[in-house]
Amino acid sequence: MSQQQLTDCNVYDLRSALELLSQLPEQLITTDVEVDPNAELSGVYRHVGAAGTCMRPTRKGPAMIFNKIKGFDDIKVAIGLLATRERVGHLLGCEPAKLGYLLKNSVQNPIAPVLVSKDKAQCQEVVHRADEPGFDIRKLLPAPTNTPEDAGPYFTMGMCYASDPETGESDITIHRLCMQSKDELSMWLTPGRHIDAFRIKAEAKNEPLPISISIGVDPAIEIAACFEPPTTPLGFDELQVAGAIRNKAVELVNCVTIPARAIAHAEIVIEGELLPNVRVREDQNTNTGKAMPEFPGYTGEAKAAIPVIKVTAVTHRFSPILQTTIGPSEEHVSMAGIPTEASILDMVDRAMPGKLLNVNAHSSGGGKFLAVMQFKKAAAVDEGRQRQAALLAFSAFPELKHVILVDEDVDIFDTDDVLWAMQTRYQGDVDTVFIPGVRCHPLDPSQVPEYSPSILQPGMSCKTIFDCTVPFHLKAHFERSKFMDVDVKKFVPDFK
Repeated sequence: MSQQQLTDCNVYDLRSALELLSQLPEQLITTDVEVDPNAELSGVYRHVGAAGTCMRPTRKGPAMIFNKIKGFDDIKVAIGLLATRERVGHLLGCEPAKLGYLLKNSVQNPIAPVLVSKDKAQCQEVVHRADEPGFDIRKLLPAPTNTPEDAGPYFTMGMCYASDPETGESDITIHRLCMQSKDELSMWLTPGRHIDAFRIKAEAKNEPLPISISIGVDPAIEIAACFEPPTTPLGFDELQVAGAIRNKAVELVNCVTIPARAIAHAEIVIEGELLPNVRVREDQNTNTGKAMPEFPGYTGEAKAAIPVIKVTAVTHRFSPILQTTIGPSEEHVSMAGIPTEASILDMVDRAMPGKLLNVNAHSSGGGKFLAVMQFKKAAAVDEGRQRQAALLAFSAFPELKHVILVDEDVDIFDTDDVLWAMQTRYQGDVDTVFIPGVRCHPLDPSQVPEYSPSILQPGMSCKTIFDCTVPFHLKAHFERSKFMDVDVKKFVPDFK
C-alpha cells in the first residue's frame, strides 16, 4: 500500500476519525440517553464493544459516543475507537493484517513534529487556568470510572508529553491518571518508562517536570505513543511515528501556563507539573485498595505512593469530546499490540530477512503477553531458526511472556487455526522451551513468589516458546487438505 493510499482516509484528529466511522456500516453508534460517568458508562460499553480480556459477556462492536453526561454540560464522551483491528485499519488506511508492517516502516521513516502558532491550535479555544477562582478539574471533565471499585475517576486515553530536562528530547506515552483533588492527578509510571526517567532527572534537582496531557487526538498518535524500547529508545519522540503514518508532521503548540508543548488538534489538554518528592496514595479518596481494571483483565492494586501532577490549566476545543477506554478492552490490544508486532518484525527481519512472515500480538495477552509468529522454513538449514526468532521477539519486546510459533499455512489472526496447529503439530516434551527467571510485566498476577518457587521477586516470569511448526523433514507429512478453487460469488453474490 502506497504512502498516498495511507493518507486517503482523511483522518487528522478525533472529529475526522469519528466522521469516517460514521460513514462505515456498524462502526459507530451514538446515544442521547444521559449516562453517569461513574461506572455506568463503562458498564454500558463493556456489553456494546469492549471485547479483549473484559469480563464476559462482552463482544467486539462499534465505537460509541455518549452525548449527554450526568453532571456536565456541552461535553461528550467517545469510547472504543480502536477496539477492533478492522477499525484501526480503516482509521490508519491499511489492511488489518499489515498494520504491524505499517508501523515498522513508519518507525524507520520518522517525520518530526512541528510547532504552530496559538491561533492555529484548536485545543486552546477555551482556557481555564488553575489560579482562577472556582477552578476544579473534577467539574470540568467527566473522567469515568471503569468499575464501582476504582480508586477514583481516571483519564485512560491521555497522551502524556514531556521533555528530558537535560537534553530537551521528548517522549509521548499513556499512563494511569487518577483525579485526586481539584487540581491534582496521580500518575502511575511502570518501571523503565521514559517520562519516568525525565521525572527522576528533574527530581534529582528538586525541580518539577512540566507535562501536557492531550486527550482526543488522531488515532495514529494513540497507536504510535505505545512503542517501547528498544524499538524507540530514550530520546526518540514517538510523534515522529505518527507523522510517518500520515505522511504529515504532527502539529504541536506551546502550552499556556508551562514550558511544554501539547498536540494542537487535541479535544482537551491538561497542563501541569510533576512535583518533585511528592507522593500520594492512589485510593486516598475511596480506600478501596484497588486502582482500575488493567489489560490482563484484573483490577490493579492501588499504589501506596505515586507521583503527583499539579494541574495548572485545562484548555479545550468548543464543545469538546473526552475520549476514554476500558482498561482490559480490545482497544488496549490495538494500542499496545500493533507496536509490539512492529517491534518484533523489525528485530527479526534484521537478523533473518524474509523468514518471519507476520506477527499477531494476541488479544488474550492484552497485546503484550502473547505473540503468535508465522515463520517460513524454506530449507533444512532453517530448522531451529524459528526458535531463534522467538528469542529475538523477547528481546524486541521485554514484556512479552509467551510465543507460539506456526507455519506459513496457519492464519495467525484465527485463534482456532492457531490452536489447530498446537493440537496437530506440537508435542509438549520436545516443542516447549522454558526461559525462567526473566523480568516481564508487573501487572501479571501470576508473577509472584507464592505462585512458583522459581519466582524470586514479583514481576519475574518464566517466558515460554511453544513451537507448533512442523519439523522441516516432515513437511510432506503435514500438508493440509486442498480444496478446489471456485468463484463463490457465482453462487452467493453477497459473499464477502
